[in-house]
Amino acid sequence: MDVGLKRELEEKVRSGERLTREDGIALYESDDLAWLGGLAHEVRTRKNGDVVHFNVNRHLNMTNVCTASCAYCSFQRKPGEKDAYTMRIEEAVKLAEEMRSENLTELHIVNGLHPNLPWRYYPRSLRELKAALPEVSLKAFTATEIHHFETISGLSASEILDELIDAGLESLTGGGAEIFDWEVRQHIVDHRTHWEDWSRIHRLAHEKGLKTPSTMLYGHIEEPRHRVDHVLRLRELQDETGGFQVFIPLRYQHDFVDMKDGKIRNRLQARTQMATGAEALKTFAVSRLLFDNVPHVKVFWVMHGVQTAQLALQHGADDMDGSVVEYKITHDADNFGTPNKLTREDLLDLIRDAGFRPVERNTRYEIIREYDGPDPARRESPQPMRV
Repeated sequence: MDVGLKRELEEKVRSGERLTREDGIALYESDDLAWLGGLAHEVRTRKNGDVVHFNVNRHLNMTNVCTASCAYCSFQRKPGEKDAYTMRIEEAVKLAEEMRSENLTELHIVNGLHPNLPWRYYPRSLRELKAALPEVSLKAFTATEIHHFETISGLSASEILDELIDAGLESLTGGGAEIFDWEVRQHIVDHRTHWEDWSRIHRLAHEKGLKTPSTMLYGHIEEPRHRVDHVLRLRELQDETGGFQVFIPLRYQHDFVDMKDGKIRNRLQARTQMATGAEALKTFAVSRLLFDNVPHVKVFWVMHGVQTAQLALQHGADDMDGSVVEYKITHDADNFGTPNKLTREDLLDLIRDAGFRPVERNTRYEIIREYDGPDPARRESPQPMRV
């Protein structure tokens, strides 16, 4: 990058001036990862100090049966297919109750777009889960699922959200975003929820007082300009509603091993390579610099590996997703090597090892407990980059 442009971008960031689309593309073109990471680290430090947030959560996928066949997805199954499953609500409640240990604070629920389950299954499942675990926040359903519920129920998204909130919903999930630009989206997504409906549903959720996450699936057939476009759309919606709490870059995964039924469902991998660790860190840094009006950037360690996740904390991220157990959507895809579970103690160790102070939060980013950071008396104790 030209020295003059680098200095101009530094001045913009340090003065709080908003970066443009052209700035974002220029940042992606820079090969100076240390500079990018340092600049993003300045921003995350201004917003969140030396803190890394985490929560103790579990993921619950009540069905993998799905009408869609998205090109990147290895989770979905068709009705009658081997390994297809749909839980009775009683089964889902029993499984959730088994996850209750370790002072669980959040249940994260995402499903396939089941062609035959009735709409009433979904609010009833939330009511019974909330009755069984009243102390646990329910973060449930993507905007794509809400759009699907409109189709099967005949209700509007507003009516659907009202009923789900009444049943115990505290937040939507951020899924279904992938990449919004149609140039890419038409090749990777096999459902009808695109930017117009995704943003409509999150806007409605924000109007009703819900805070939601936002995501981006990167590292497949998109180019950096598509990532920039994606973030700027979210930034504009955030200007309007203020309802996004966090942005989560999600690294696209290959199928590294054959599935149990011998099928490879990921139709992109023959023409793609997964993002390298350096590309992942660049994506976190540029996202933090562009998305100036969202308070948090989260690294989902399941999709990045533990070590890259720790490094992301030095490149703009201030949140490390919780102590997930059996995250099917990725582990069905890739056998990537990440563990199925990190305990609270594991997360505390990882955050301190990266040089930060752990803070446990709930779904709404309210602080539950603050912990000591790395021991400053130890010479070998890691410290975050100085700003």
